[in-house]
Amino acid sequence: MGDVLLENPNATDEHAARGTLPPRLGLRIVLAGVPLLLIALQFVAMRGGFEGPLESLWKDYAGTPKSMSVPWAGLLLALVGISLRRRLIAVGAAVAIDLVAAGARLAAGEPPTIGNGPVLVLTALALIAWLRWRGIERRNALHAAALGALLILATKVGDVWLSLTVAASPEVLDEYVVLADHALGDPSWVMGRVLDTLGPVVYAVLHWVYIELPVAAIVVAAWQLRRVVDSGRWPAHYLVRTFLVLGLVGPLIYMFFPVVGPMFAYGADGQGFQVGNYWPDMVPPIDRSPEAMPFDEATPRNCVPSMHTAWALAVFLHSRRDADGSPAPRVLRWGGTFWLVATLVATLGFGYHYGVDLVAGAVLCLTVDSALRDPARGWGAFRVRLVAGGATLLIAQLLAYRYLAVEMADHPVLAGGIVLALLAGMVAAYHATWFAKGQREDVTGESVAAAR
Repeated sequence: MGDVLLENPNATDEHAARGTLPPRLGLRIVLAGVPLLLIALQFVAMRGGFEGPLESLWKDYAGTPKSMSVPWAGLLLALVGISLRRRLIAVGAAVAIDLVAAGARLAAGEPPTIGNGPVLVLTALALIAWLRWRGIERRNALHAAALGALLILATKVGDVWLSLTVAASPEVLDEYVVLADHALGDPSWVMGRVLDTLGPVVYAVLHWVYIELPVAAIVVAAWQLRRVVDSGRWPAHYLVRTFLVLGLVGPLIYMFFPVVGPMFAYGADGQGFQVGNYWPDMVPPIDRSPEAMPFDEATPRNCVPSMHTAWALAVFLHSRRDADGSPAPRVLRWGGTFWLVATLVATLGFGYHYGVDLVAGAVLCLTVDSALRDPARGWGAFRVRLVAGGATLLIAQLLAYRYLAVEMADHPVLAGGIVLALLAGMVAAYHATWFAKGQREDVTGESVAAAR
């Protein structure tokens, strides 16, 4: 992603000295690789008999969009790079197109799905900026449009990747993970019963929070990027960068550690492949001879790590402070906290994840964000320790869940204490490195000492 877009002839030299890519070059490399990735995944999808990213993207333009919120999130992100007047025109055009498309579907007896408008307007915005605008105005618009497009395309890639996890992993490791989860007190079973008690209203609110995580991310990202048009500068680090990199790195682990989750492996949603109908009313007995279990050809193996936890934690972290180190507005801080807590409750209470999944997701988020945050400080020992330590901890967790699961279930207090202590250590190291008093980032992304 781009760090700063400036008319600075020394920018390349400065990035070379820090060991980082010039921002515009980094974004161009990403964008150049996207078409190749989409074509390759489309070919794989056609061979596998499921919908590919190009098919899904075409439906966003001329068919029924798969998601209503993601296209709008992409357009809203793109709007940070243009003036207020142009934002109003773009939003008005997108709303008009969506109303016409939804009306046509309703008249045909179909659900009035929306989402075509923002995709068409985002494309038009990028083309107009490329062909007609010049200078910093053009660069800001294209940069923001690229980020919005990447957000939309990332979901297309993610959908294909989930299908690939099924094809690549006919067996899943849930019998191991449920044993490891005993060390944390089987939180999915506990929270599942809590949600059953709280009733449908709480369930509906949490479900909306869980599904609309991109909306929260766009609110925080738009706040972080609110000065782009006026200043011509992009922050050195912002939420979208972490969000996209998490979406690239996290799903790779699914291939090596396939898990479907308690509601499928231990509940009625397993469609006959489940161990038994235990979730959420009864914790399954400890099986000291776990093994990989065959599962269906439809359920994604997307539990470990919990990406919703990783993304919600990223939203929380980026809702804490402004680029100059000052506290973010109270409503943003409370909103980020609410979204994180609600997402954690939903991931467990809906039976989508085990507790150990959430721990792995949190470690992944802190590791990735540490690799990206405050690039002006370079890759000193402080960053290497944090990123290498986080990666090592994540690998150690996965190995423990797989090869020490029985021991973790037999000694839950000791094992759970170690898991939580290591997570707390990672949190403390992250806070000391990036949030401790005396460290801040100014609006141009330069790291400074606030108190020396």
